Amino acid sequence: MIKFDRFVLDNGLTVIVHKDSTTPIVAMNIIYKVGSRDEHPDKTGFAHLFEHLMFGGSIHIPKYDEPLQLAGGENNAFTNSDYTDYYLTIPKNNLEVAFWLESDRMLDLAFTEKSLEVQRQVVVEEFKQNYLNQPYGDVYLLLDPLAYKVHPYQWPTIGKEISHIEQATMEDVKAFYKKFYNPDNAILSVVGDVETKEIKRLAEKWFGTISKRGNLTDRHYPVEPEQKEPRSLKVFRKVPQDAIYMAWHATERLDPQYYDTDLLSDILSNGESSRMFQTLIKEKKLFSDVNAFITGDLDKGLFIVTGKLMKGVKMEEAEQAIDIELQKVKENLVSKEEFEKVLNKIEANLVYSRLSALNKAMNLGYYEMLGDADFFNKEQQKYRKVTRESLKNTAEMIFAPYRKNTLYYFAENDERQVEEEGS
Repeated sequence: MIKFDRFVLDNGLTVIVHKDSTTPIVAMNIIYKVGSRDEHPDKTGFAHLFEHLMFGGSIHIPKYDEPLQLAGGENNAFTNSDYTDYYLTIPKNNLEVAFWLESDRMLDLAFTEKSLEVQRQVVVEEFKQNYLNQPYGDVYLLLDPLAYKVHPYQWPTIGKEISHIEQATMEDVKAFYKKFYNPDNAILSVVGDVETKEIKRLAEKWFGTISKRGNLTDRHYPVEPEQKEPRSLKVFRKVPQDAIYMAWHATERLDPQYYDTDLLSDILSNGESSRMFQTLIKEKKLFSDVNAFITGDLDKGLFIVTGKLMKGVKMEEAEQAIDIELQKVKENLVSKEEFEKVLNKIEANLVYSRLSALNKAMNLGYYEMLGDADFFNKEQQKYRKVTRESLKNTAEMIFAPYRKNTLYYFAENDERQVEEEGS
């Protein structure tokens, strides 16, 4: 049980505090409730761009990293479809430095054409390197819009295309910042050998005077229509081996069925004792690797299965072999031993997530964003509510043939390409 205190400043900033006397390090985590789903379809990649811009200069601090490093701190950040997370660790005696740094970049970023251009080029190069010039890099640029036709999950966090960031204006960037990077759209969590009274004093001192800027009370996202028929896309790329990517629409993060989907993905591919590893890699030798996972998005996410084919294996044979494994979990209950083994793995991961101050700070912020930081303490019992019968029912619902989206990713070969395209 992780005990914590919660308070909300007058400007709407939510603060979570957990006292951990076992460490001299304090972890601070700030979640801004903005991700790629909050972007305009013609101006994508902005949430990710801000992950970079937020480490540039703010109104009183020319360089974010320098004072933090001098105070013995470390930091990083990540962006996904639903939110952006900034986190740091720092020695307890220098904690106020963290409040100073984080509050200043929430107060006002020092936007200049030079800083925007520098970060724009960083993101453009990242787009090229990771998504265009890397083998299999464009998979989710292809798979996401195949699965989503309406919801903004149809583009990845990096953005829909390079031109959206290349053409981003200072006016666009400032408007995005003023709308989303506000105290009432943020959750601050602090974990370490600290007292709530002191954290409240520091929060009031450094964040309390920052005013609300955006109006996010009425935030709705387009609802993805129910998929009525299977979709597929075939591409040829300069990659070492053929690959297949399948996606089915799954559940929202807060749906109780989320826990069934998570367990299903582990049963199929978590570790060398999992079904797909044993059957498709070890026994049938059809794939060099195969994975099943869920995206875990706040809105309805995806259940994804991927595999890289061994040389000489036909795409039809590989796809059929995966379908057979999915059919098994639709038709039969998993064994009690298999079920307990996967549950035990998940529970071990939950225990691990409670060990470090940083993990606790990140998790408390995340679950507060979901609705209540105390959800962090209730995850184990939610997984324990899953039954073998509910797993079978969930598999039947998700893996319906008409809900399937398949990306056939062929290694480029002139002769086969002509044959495939002519068939």
